[in-house]
Amino acid sequence: MYKGIPASSGIAICPALVLPKKQFQLEKRTIQDVAAEKERFHQALAATKTRIDGFIEAARAQEQTESAQIFKAHRLFLEDPELISRVENQITQEKVNAEFALETTVNFYLDILAKSNNAYFRERATDLRDVANHILQFLAVNGPQIPQIKEDCIIVTDELTPSDTALLPLDKVQGFVTEVGGPTSHTAIIARSLELPAVVGVKKITPSVQSGDLIIIDGEQGLVLVNPDPDTVEGYRQRQEAFLRQKKELFSLKGLAARTKNGQTIKLLANIGGPWELPKALEYGADGIGLYRTEYLFLNRETLPTEEEQFQAYKEVLAKMEGKPVVIRTIDIGGDKNMPALNLEPEMNPFLGCRGIRFCLKNKALFTTQLRALYRASVHGQLKIMFPMISSLEEFRAAVKCAEEVRAELIAEGHSVSGRVPIGIMVEVPSAAIITDLFAKEVDFVSIGTNDLIQYTLAVDRMNKQISHLYSPFHPAVLRLIKLVIDQARKGRIEVSMCGEMAGDPRFTSLLIGLGLESFSMSPSALLAVKKQIRALKNSTAKALAKKVLALSTAEQIRAALEDKEERSDSSCGS
Repeated sequence: MYKGIPASSGIAICPALVLPKKQFQLEKRTIQDVAAEKERFHQALAATKTRIDGFIEAARAQEQTESAQIFKAHRLFLEDPELISRVENQITQEKVNAEFALETTVNFYLDILAKSNNAYFRERATDLRDVANHILQFLAVNGPQIPQIKEDCIIVTDELTPSDTALLPLDKVQGFVTEVGGPTSHTAIIARSLELPAVVGVKKITPSVQSGDLIIIDGEQGLVLVNPDPDTVEGYRQRQEAFLRQKKELFSLKGLAARTKNGQTIKLLANIGGPWELPKALEYGADGIGLYRTEYLFLNRETLPTEEEQFQAYKEVLAKMEGKPVVIRTIDIGGDKNMPALNLEPEMNPFLGCRGIRFCLKNKALFTTQLRALYRASVHGQLKIMFPMISSLEEFRAAVKCAEEVRAELIAEGHSVSGRVPIGIMVEVPSAAIITDLFAKEVDFVSIGTNDLIQYTLAVDRMNKQISHLYSPFHPAVLRLIKLVIDQARKGRIEVSMCGEMAGDPRFTSLLIGLGLESFSMSPSALLAVKKQIRALKNSTAKALAKKVLALSTAEQIRAALEDKEERSDSSCGS
């Protein structure tokens, strides 16, 4: 049994197909005709562009917009003048073959990226390596080799790039196992979009598996079993059938209201990272968009998006939601995110540094450009603007002042803007949570961002492996802060929602409703599971559970109560 990182839920039982690590014969050769060698390099570049353009069109045709965005980012490498000129110069000056010049140049950049303390830049190394492999394939004598798959299989490989996936016959692929990657890696993103089980970060799995070995993937637990005994296989087949039955059962809820047994309707919204997630949100019956992360517009590119680019992106989401509310969060750069276009200075403690609204107020030109695009798009739907990482009223007022100035400027220029655009804040800093009553006098709504609220409340960096076990949504301090925010928001008669991971975790559904939460926002894939919990719930059950949990003194006691289905049932907590 091998343990990795759960990347996409589900269970797959199938023979393995081990894809060998890409290896190219990159011997250094002296060439005589420099012009011809440079031409050979440019032909390989052109062929690679054609291939990636094909990937983009195929992804769009299959409505895999996120994959298309990844490939568009790959194409930028092929147009990077500095990379191209470095290869050309080495061919000219050293009279070496194109393969060697390309590999030397790519290794130079990979070394720089590998030494970066920023996760974003380290992930770009995978993209660059992927693009370089394409070029090397077209430079090879026999050209690119496309894997032939005739039977259902589970792909096992050291690393699976978006381009690798695009070349696979996905109707035959039942799951993915990779040695490299994390929950936000390309493999994880693509597996979730295809709804295929995947486990990533499984150390030394490829040398231990041969093509044809029977593999079991447990995408929930992050487990990979190689050639298991018959009893284990049968047990997992039963779990697989139960998982598929549950999935089918959840889909039957799509057209039903998220309403408790007492008739209380709960608003279920979707978190999205870009327009490509809209089809899933709509398919699963989202009542609106509770969090539209705009960072994707700024990442994977060397230049900042223009006002027009942003306007078109926001307009697309607002129009497709057909009047349903769309909460768009202004850019939350900093902490674990970065942008090549800004060349930001490294910070000692980035999560406590210049991020969220702090970054926006420091970079007014970027902030006002985004606000202009948002207000221009406001006439195409029900827009709400949300500011991230607010920690004080002063910050909120400064941001609102910028928004008001932008709105007045647009009207003066003759642009159409919506009559009133509600403005709210993310409550993800303890200081904001504690003074929710003061914010309630000035903001239109608040949304609790539990991911950051937990780590700031507990002083735990959730990405730090040494202390990540201390990061707990069950901690009584976290739950008391959440209750405070909900109580103060309701008392101030403003809308309160939750858009962190807790909102999409069915273990917390009853508790949160018991605490008074009426609006949840989550990943589209979590909507139906939460709806199931809501429809099976009596309000008295939720209130009794909340009262009981708030009286508990440790995270483990609270976890036990919330993970015990009997504790959450009507029979246990009364009716």
